[in-house]
Amino acid sequence: MLVDLKRAVLAASAALAIGLSALSGAAAQEQRQAMPQLSFHVVENFIKLPETINMGEVVGTALDSKGHIFVLNRGHEPILEFNPDGSFMRWIGNGIPTEGPHIVRVDPQDNLWYVDAGTNLVIKFDQGMHVQMVLGRRPEAWTFLTHVIERAATPPQNFYQPTDVTWGPDGSIFVSDGYGNSRVAKFNKEGNLVKQWGERGTAQGEFNTPHSIVIDQKNTLYVADRANGRIQTFDTDGNFKQEWRMPTAPWSICITPGPRQIMYVGSVGRIYKMDTDGKILGVMGKFGRVPGTFDWVHGIACPDEHTVYATEELSWRLDKINVE
Repeated sequence: MLVDLKRAVLAASAALAIGLSALSGAAAQEQRQAMPQLSFHVVENFIKLPETINMGEVVGTALDSKGHIFVLNRGHEPILEFNPDGSFMRWIGNGIPTEGPHIVRVDPQDNLWYVDAGTNLVIKFDQGMHVQMVLGRRPEAWTFLTHVIERAATPPQNFYQPTDVTWGPDGSIFVSDGYGNSRVAKFNKEGNLVKQWGERGTAQGEFNTPHSIVIDQKNTLYVADRANGRIQTFDTDGNFKQEWRMPTAPWSICITPGPRQIMYVGSVGRIYKMDTDGKILGVMGKFGRVPGTFDWVHGIACPDEHTVYATEELSWRLDKINVE
């Protein structure tokens, strides 16, 4: 177990090092590519927290069809819901195990999905915010203490620090898994494992920290292969399609609804605007800890082409950004 923990720590450290190293050369690379600088405005004091709540590292955000904003943080109340105007609604998930909150997503049916890298769980909440499905299995201390499964291989339907989730039109569930593993796992709508692809490496179809995953209306999957500094695309059967090298390591991806879909890709100190052919349409931001600058853009949501919600992990905040 200690060996696995050391490997996970080393993998995460390597991912961060690559992201920061990529940032150091970002300005020169962006100049070479002559990427347009996007004009943007951060809405001041958008999130309105009650006096009794403070957020920890803010790592994920998602919106439902009503415009309600879900914010994931690593404080004592990890899943928070806000009205479209940023006013506080409620805290969600009382009683569920939380150890490493990583991302939240909302599926097309307005179900909320929570990914916890520490407990190795992907949890689905219905619109009433009751647990409807759990994928994976959290570590059980007593089984290690009694040496029952101390050296057992992790079953493929379980995870090793998962990072993100998305869904196909038939209800299929795709999980990027993640820090300890380097794969995408596909489940059917009943939650049964159908297939998996990927392993640790740099070749096409291999991953080093698959950190974010989304799907477009043509059923193309986009995986942020963070420590490899690229985005890889696949069909829903896991067949490799394309690889896009990024100027800085991609941490988070969102994709807009509608017939003309646009992606925003969060990175270290940068947010990129891209089309679904891999062309970078523009870039915004610089590294910093105050609104108007970005640090680790760990989670991102884009309900339309001109609105972006970005989570700042180091600065413990959510930014609402209007993009011109």
